[in-house]
Amino acid sequence: MPATEHPDSRIVEGSLPEGQLAETSGGESTEVSTETEPVNPLAGIAAVVLAAGAGSRFGGIEHKLLTPLKGRPVVSHVIDAARAVGFEEVIVVAGAVDLDGVVPDDVTLIHNEQWAEGQATSLQAAVAYAAMRGYTAVVVGLGDSPGVDASIWRAVGEIDAEMVSARYRGRLAPPVRLSASMWASLPVSGDEGARALMRHRPDLVRPVPVEGDPSDIDTLEDWRRWS
Repeated sequence: MPATEHPDSRIVEGSLPEGQLAETSGGESTEVSTETEPVNPLAGIAAVVLAAGAGSRFGGIEHKLLTPLKGRPVVSHVIDAARAVGFEEVIVVAGAVDLDGVVPDDVTLIHNEQWAEGQATSLQAAVAYAAMRGYTAVVVGLGDSPGVDASIWRAVGEIDAEMVSARYRGRLAPPVRLSASMWASLPVSGDEGARALMRHRPDLVRPVPVEGDPSDIDTLEDWRRWS
């Protein structure tokens, strides 16, 4: 755009050569910065914590996600790890148990009315919301895996590929990054979400080696080991 001068000021609009000074209405000179903002690899990406299952194998007094672990509910460890990364938004999908009291105000809580039909329905609820928000990818983790820390969420989230999975000592496990181009291929029912798609299209999966423990808490014995 050609430079134009305002009649009542010394402000110049339009493109200026590198290092050129633009004068303000007060006659002061300021240097025009030509530095570009660093690219944020997490721009347009949301984190999703799947936390809708009944946890029927647990056998504790409370639902496993609400059971205290090192002073906080199990699910809070996962939510806080995702929050620490800097995703555009953190989304929690709940179902069998009310998580209103443990989900922070800066986190979006979705209630999946179809949670009993399997994990796939929770993932569908998450990507439907993500599509409405215009996100280009989601990074999906499990609400009962407290050993997946922020560095793992970040490592998976920063890789730009159609499907990305954390790899723990050779084993693929969540979190998993799914680009928007893959959402239509996800299962709509059943107890498998991204895992079914990864098994069907292993050629599209990019593994990211990480250090951590992706083990989930299914039983009281699992919880005791973590405690």
